[in-house]
Amino acid sequence: MTPRATLAKTVPMSTATLTIDLNAIVANWRALARLARVETAAVVKADAYGLDAAKVGNRLATAGARQFFVAVAEEGIALRRALGAGPRISVFSGHMAGDAEKIAGAGLVPMINSVDQMLRHVEALPGHPFGLQLNTGMNRLGLDPAEWSELHDIALAQNPTLIMSHLACSDAPDHPMNAQQRKTFDEMTQGIDVPRSLAATGGTLLGRDYHYDMVRPGVGLYGGLPFVDAHPVLTLDIPVIQVRTVPVGETVGYANSWTAQRPSRIATICAGYADGLIRAMGPKATLTHEDKKVPVVGRVSMDLITVDVTDLETDPATLQLIGMHQSVDTVAAFAGTIGYEILTGLGNRYARIWRD
Repeated sequence: MTPRATLAKTVPMSTATLTIDLNAIVANWRALARLARVETAAVVKADAYGLDAAKVGNRLATAGARQFFVAVAEEGIALRRALGAGPRISVFSGHMAGDAEKIAGAGLVPMINSVDQMLRHVEALPGHPFGLQLNTGMNRLGLDPAEWSELHDIALAQNPTLIMSHLACSDAPDHPMNAQQRKTFDEMTQGIDVPRSLAATGGTLLGRDYHYDMVRPGVGLYGGLPFVDAHPVLTLDIPVIQVRTVPVGETVGYANSWTAQRPSRIATICAGYADGLIRAMGPKATLTHEDKKVPVVGRVSMDLITVDVTDLETDPATLQLIGMHQSVDTVAAFAGTIGYEILTGLGNRYARIWRD
């Protein structure tokens, strides 16, 4: 008869700790600004990629950032409350139905994406600042070349603050789409005396031909690829709830998905997919203790993950998922996704510490 798994140690339950280094975010913004040598904005959409737009925005504004981008008007309102008057806050989604009062009240700058948005804006808020977004091939947001040719003269007569587009393949420097979009952008904006912007983080790294009058980095500020020289921004330390001995032949987790091939020490840690730790990461994921990696075993569940700590000399009190030994992009690769998804999915249950 196979012996049952035995409980070895129980520690008080608490939440994982997410430490966010605001100084590292500033250092990354400054590094990209030095590289571009043009106006450098900061993209703080999705609550600064999940890291708190108010805190990140204030710190960057103190460091000298004067232009910020958000996804929707509601994000812009929250950011304006945090920053106060002064910095420009532009809205990628443009002027959507029902946004006039929000845009005017918070002093937002919508990036107009269509003829309908242009008409809505000039009718509801004549004289209010706006920018223009052009579709140069990504086919997501922006005015198509045919629309732009119709709207060109009317829009320019209203004195837009910025004309921008967005690169589809900037994380692949050799992809022909980059040069193709730059050529289209040049053609669509030829002879126009309005500030232009094409580059987010990846485009900033492509070089001067992509910088124009403004770059607007996002993920690179937060330590993500493709900015390989970024300062690390995050650490995620997860407490161990229990460590138990699991005999040979015993299974761990839902669906009996892992079976002990040796007498094993299994730590159950206090985080799961409800905290943004994607279920698909389980089979490939590791955590670290000091400088040693330990593998996840069994399935990632809603609130708990099980980890094989047999090879550690002592039972750990915490294990680290993101930090010096594993970046957010490394963790994303465990689940076959990208760092953006991990960043923006980090949950509300973490005890958050901001270093400044």
